Amino acid sequence: MRLVVTGGAGFIGANFVRSVVREYPQAHVTVLDSMTYAANRANLHGLPADRVRLVEADCADAAITDRLVSELTGPRDAVVHFAAESHNDNSLATPWPFVHSNIVGTYTVLEACRRHDVRLHHVSTDEVYGDLELDDPAKFTPATAYNPSSPYSATKAGADMLVRAWVRSFGVRATISNCSNNYGPYQHVEKFIPRQITNILDGRRPRLYGSGANVRDWIHVGDHNSAVLRILEAGEPGRTYLIGADGERSNLEVMRMICELMGVTGSEDGAVAGPNEPGGAGSDPGFDHVTDRPGHDLRYAIDASATRAELGWEPQHQDFREGLRQTIEWYADHRDWWKPVKERVEAKYARTEKVL
Repeated sequence: MRLVVTGGAGFIGANFVRSVVREYPQAHVTVLDSMTYAANRANLHGLPADRVRLVEADCADAAITDRLVSELTGPRDAVVHFAAESHNDNSLATPWPFVHSNIVGTYTVLEACRRHDVRLHHVSTDEVYGDLELDDPAKFTPATAYNPSSPYSATKAGADMLVRAWVRSFGVRATISNCSNNYGPYQHVEKFIPRQITNILDGRRPRLYGSGANVRDWIHVGDHNSAVLRILEAGEPGRTYLIGADGERSNLEVMRMICELMGVTGSEDGAVAGPNEPGGAGSDPGFDHVTDRPGHDLRYAIDASATRAELGWEPQHQDFREGLRQTIEWYADHRDWWKPVKERVEAKYARTEKVL
């Protein structure tokens, strides 16, 4: 099996490449990544050079993408399209990179797969569906209408629609997956969970948007990628598969769990007491509430029952608390991985966040 993995040096993509190398001893992977700020060569360190090749280029570069896809001639060969700009905060500040990567990049990959009749799996997000009310018992299903809220989710919705059109109009052998919020190792420190973990490790106050009532449906990155592998093996072209682990939790609940696991409590002077240092008394929770993000979706929730029933897939990381503990340990053990970018990330947030 030979795979071209776009965005394979980013968070989810790099974890996917590691899963492929571990579970398919004969597989060869070409990572196509433009190496923007969210990618990191270190994410691929330790992988065998004779099985993993990194091509530093933009998937929107038609000549390079076409050349790499043309190398895929076997019956199990495929393109797995992770490449995307994905951070909502950044999309609100500068939308164009999201249009370029998510729309133009996906179009370019689709055209290459069409020319060479190569199987494609397109990785998308549950954010294309918009949000749900906090007290709504419903969950997203493949039949849920798209209702994106941000430039990020709108461009991902557009990319999904391009894939569907190329399947119907040109017969491209493609599948789509829409996944809930991922967490785990190698996630950039601008994202919610690693930002709070590294804030605490760095002696900073954790930061929570608004009241923290917003609910996300969390899944460990390893479970997301095991589902993608199962879709590659047994998914039906033209189908959309939802991936989730029934992990709904409010941001406030996740923040409190991180603080508890890291031994952080409030202090009388408002500083962080911890990790594992005695805290002061009083009402200070150990973190700050800051101004909310514009258009912040209320709740995401995935109904993955169809994916589980059709493909026989089940998430293995069922205990969110334990998965979070392991993630904290990874960031504590890999300070050299996140430290070089931490100051820049916090400086960016300092320009927009106001403590409530």
